[in-house]
Order: sequence, then structure tokens, then C-alpha cells
Amino acid sequence: MSTASQQEGIKQEYSSDSGFELSMPSEANRRLTSGWLWLGIASLVGAGLFAILLVLARTPYIQDIFPWVDFFHSALVVHVDLSVLLWFLAFAGSLWSFDSSSRLIGTGWIALILSALGAAMIALSPFVEEGEPLMSNYVPVIQSTFFFSGLVLFASGMVVLVIRSLVAIPSVQLWRGGEGSIRIGLHAASISMLFALASFAWSYLIVPTNSLSTIYYDLLFWGGGHVLQFTYTLLMLSGWLWLGQACNAKIPISPRVATTLLVFGLLPVFYVPFIYLSYDGLLMNYMGQFTQLMRVGGAFATVPIGLAVLYGIMIGKGTSQTAPQRSALISSILLFALGGGISLMIRDSNTIITAHYHGTGGAVSLAFMGLTFHLLPKLGYREPDLKLAKLMPYVYGAGQLLHILGLLWSGGYGVQRKVAGAAQELHGFAQTAGMGLMGLGGLIAVVGGIMFLVVVFKAMRRPTRI
Repeated sequence: MSTASQQEGIKQEYSSDSGFELSMPSEANRRLTSGWLWLGIASLVGAGLFAILLVLARTPYIQDIFPWVDFFHSALVVHVDLSVLLWFLAFAGSLWSFDSSSRLIGTGWIALILSALGAAMIALSPFVEEGEPLMSNYVPVIQSTFFFSGLVLFASGMVVLVIRSLVAIPSVQLWRGGEGSIRIGLHAASISMLFALASFAWSYLIVPTNSLSTIYYDLLFWGGGHVLQFTYTLLMLSGWLWLGQACNAKIPISPRVATTLLVFGLLPVFYVPFIYLSYDGLLMNYMGQFTQLMRVGGAFATVPIGLAVLYGIMIGKGTSQTAPQRSALISSILLFALGGGISLMIRDSNTIITAHYHGTGGAVSLAFMGLTFHLLPKLGYREPDLKLAKLMPYVYGAGQLLHILGLLWSGGYGVQRKVAGAAQELHGFAQTAGMGLMGLGGLIAVVGGIMFLVVVFKAMRRPTRI
């Protein structure tokens, strides 16, 4: 073995003085990061396949092939879980693995294997065991042993992942400047994830089991689901800073200020135990406290960091090489601002709620997509197709924008969420037009998602040497 190879094995990573940018991790961590990225991409591919099955399940004659009546809703459950929950958390695994030292690398692979097996079981559950599908908030479920076994297995992988990320801390010199700010943000997200997992367990202990199935699972996932939003937001904010540096934005806040804001973004989750400890059996109080926590605490860090990064983009000079990161960053910030603004308009259980979380969720996804473009060459893959990668965030963002506006319009006319077909009661032109706009935007967003997968697979099919 050469001296250079020996040094690579000993040296965990090298320091970077490039501002809000993480240093390259060790080769072992790059491989683990790639593994989590593949799981995230596989989740998106699976979500796309189930979207096709959703169409077939409503197509005359073809729908008769499926062996049970409610396959449509079972496929919808898996589609939502794959496209949001599993994609977001798998990409979180990529970021936490990239950020970690090489300590406990075997434990990191155990976490990935557990999560991958759990994800596979969730995806296969409609074909293995029939069960009643429920579109519960945050984590839709199929009431079958196979589905819940997969969900528990995936959650077990998350537990191992988060514990490793909090233990395998990089060396002290890699916590300076802007790089340290991003690491603070990613570790804050790890802590938030730990609170989310604890919240799911705590809810399991206190939620009455004599509730109707839909109500029970809504309550079961309510607390942890809200805390997960803080985890996603902290990851997104760290990604905004990182992408801002990547596209030469002149971000007008110091690393110290950025770190302080990211810590403020974590602080609301420390109130979560008090919500559980004050639980007095009144479920509306329990649910209302989590809603208020997210509504108030969610703006602590997002508003100042978002404005600072957006201003930095405006005065900075991007290049053609950084255009994909720039377009993803701009689209993510604007979409999150729209989704956050819509949250102030929520008064009833209608499609305005759906518009809100499509805005914030779409923003998180766009930030992760932009970071994927940025990480691909760092992980040994080819540079993404610049033209397609630059256009993709705008297509996806525009589709989400139309989708959100359609939902917002329809919600203003009283169209309820979680209903379809005749149950939507689209009596007037305004309601019908709004939902039509929603459908058109959804289709455009799907095209943007397909473009993302094309860009990624083109870059990942022929790895290069770093």
C-alpha cells in the first residue's frame, strides 16, 4: 500500500476554508453517503411506479386485474410514504453520513440495511398482505402486519442512523467558520430527529386504543410528524447555506449569526416533552399545542436565513457550472415562502392545508434535489447535465406553484381535503377550475420529478475516480 493510500485510511477528511461548504469526508463515508442517496432515489422511482399503478387502478377493465377492491388507496398510501417520508429521511441519511467522521462506519451500514429492508417491505406490502389503507396525517398506513413490520424496521434504521450521527462527530478543526455552521445545522436536525422518534413512541403510550382507526393513527403520528417538520426544515436551511456558497451567493450574515439562527430553529423542539407531560386526556389540546408550536417556531430561522440567502443570490454572480444549484435554491426559497404564508390562512380542514404542506414539502424536496446535483461529483459520479439540471427545478417548482394555487383557490370555495371524485362536491365553475389547475400543476411537477431522475441516473451510471 502506498504512503498516500495509508494517509487516506488514517486521515478522516481535510479542512475547507471556502465558507458555507463541507469538507470532503473519508472514502468510507463517501460510499455510505452514496448508499443512502441510492435509497432515496429508489424511493422516488418506487413512488413513480406506484403513481402509474394509481392510474391503472382506476382504468376500466385493467382495474379488474388487481386482486382486491381498495388497491387504489393502498397504492396511494405507499406512493405518499415513498415520495415524502422515505425520500426525505433517506436523503437526511446522506447528509448525516457525509457530515460524520469514519467512526462506527459499520454501524452506519447497519442503519442503511435496516432502513432499506423496511422501505422494501413498505413498497411490497400491497402485494403481500391485504389490509385497510388509511390516509393518516404524516404517515399514511396500511393496516397489515407486513406493512407495520416494514415501518418499524425502517424506524429502527433511523434510530441507529441518528445515534451514529451524534456519536461520530468530526474533528474540532472542521467546526470553524461557515463549515461549522452547516455542521451545527445538520446536528441540530439529528437532535430534532431524536425528539421525533421519541414523540412517536410517547404517542404510542398515551393515545387511547379505543379510538376509531383513522383517529387513532392521526393522533399516533401527530406529535412526531410535527417534530419531523423541524428536522426537514433544519436540513433544508443547512442546504440553503451550502447551495448559496456553491452558486457564489454573497450571503450577508456571518457564520456566527448563521449558527445562532440554526440553534433558534432547533429550540422549539425542546418544548415537546412539556406538551406530553401536560397531556390531560383532551386530544384537541394535545393536537392544538403541536400545531401552534410549528406555526410559531417554524419561522425562527427560516425567515432570516431565507432572506439572507435570497439577497446573496441577487448580488452574487453565478456561473453556468453552478446554474443547477442556483435554480434549485431560488425555487426552494420562493416555494417555502409561499407555503409558509398560506399556513396563516388555514381556518378549516380544506385544501388550503394541502396547499400549505405542498409548498413547504416541495421546497424541502427542491433543496434536496439541488444538493444532489452538488454532491454527485463529490461522491465520484459525473457532473449532472447542466442544461437539464438547470431547467428541472423551474419545471418542478412551476408545477408545484400551479398545484398549490389550485388547491388554495378550491379551499377558498370550501373543497375538503382527502376526498376524491364525487365526494369533492365540485358544484360550481370556480371549484372545478381550481381543482383542474391543481391537476395540471401536479402533472407538470411529475414531469419535473422525471427530469430529476433522468439527470441523476445519467450522472450515476458511470462513476469516476475522485
